[in-house]
Amino acid sequence: MNQPYILDLTPGTSLVEGFISNGYDVYLLDWGSPQYEDKDLTLEDYIVDYLQQAVKRALRNSRVSEISMIGYCLGGTLSAIYAALFQESIRNLVLLTTPIDMSRPPVFDKWIQAIQKGELDLNPLIDIWGIIPAEYIKYGIRLVTSPIYFSQYLSLLRQAYETQYVVRWKLFNKWTNDHIPFSGALLRNLLDLVAGNKLINGDLQIKGKSVYLENITANLLVISTSEDRLVPDELSQPIMDKVFVKDKTYKHLKGGHVSLALKGRMPDVLQNWLSDRS
Repeated sequence: MNQPYILDLTPGTSLVEGFISNGYDVYLLDWGSPQYEDKDLTLEDYIVDYLQQAVKRALRNSRVSEISMIGYCLGGTLSAIYAALFQESIRNLVLLTTPIDMSRPPVFDKWIQAIQKGELDLNPLIDIWGIIPAEYIKYGIRLVTSPIYFSQYLSLLRQAYETQYVVRWKLFNKWTNDHIPFSGALLRNLLDLVAGNKLINGDLQIKGKSVYLENITANLLVISTSEDRLVPDELSQPIMDKVFVKDKTYKHLKGGHVSLALKGRMPDVLQNWLSDRS
């Protein structure tokens, strides 16, 4: 839904920079911007043809046998699915503000309930569109996070004399308005995933294989944030009861949905946790 450069926005406001400063080799997966010819890309395609191939490339390029995988938001959901299926190459799994348990979705919950009851069918609309336009993604998220969109301009006005702040504000504001189109087939998969809460219930299948979170063998760190309206902690925390590895940690930090990406450094809990395990 969003461009990946939020993780490497600008010097001093880059999570990637934080990792590199601590000596890590970083591979950032750009999912691309699907166009109409990509309307049939499914969840399976993103997991197997994109994520699995990216992991293989990173392993080959770095000449190691294991990596640490870090997923942000929906990227974390895909990372958890991957780790449950192809866990042999993942040493550490870090999920940042990641939706796992969809039983109480904070976003479009009435729509999800209507889909569950068979009262709403979005498939005809998806068939017509093929690709969900970026503007629709933008305003859908805006409805949840900031229906009245002016507070960021007040922040700019208060600190307009700080050149560095203004530069960062412009870059961040560009990112918040820079959504990408969404594959109709993937949206169909995700609606089904959410409506059936299939990841938690163990009902999800990828290429004929059942996805059981219990199969994750990587060391696990899950981080949620206190002001996250898109992915509150009750969507992330339940994975802790599904993964049975001895080394698993859950942290609930102060901040919003993207604040972890903008610190310009690794969050202390992540830095301490990963340095002991990488």
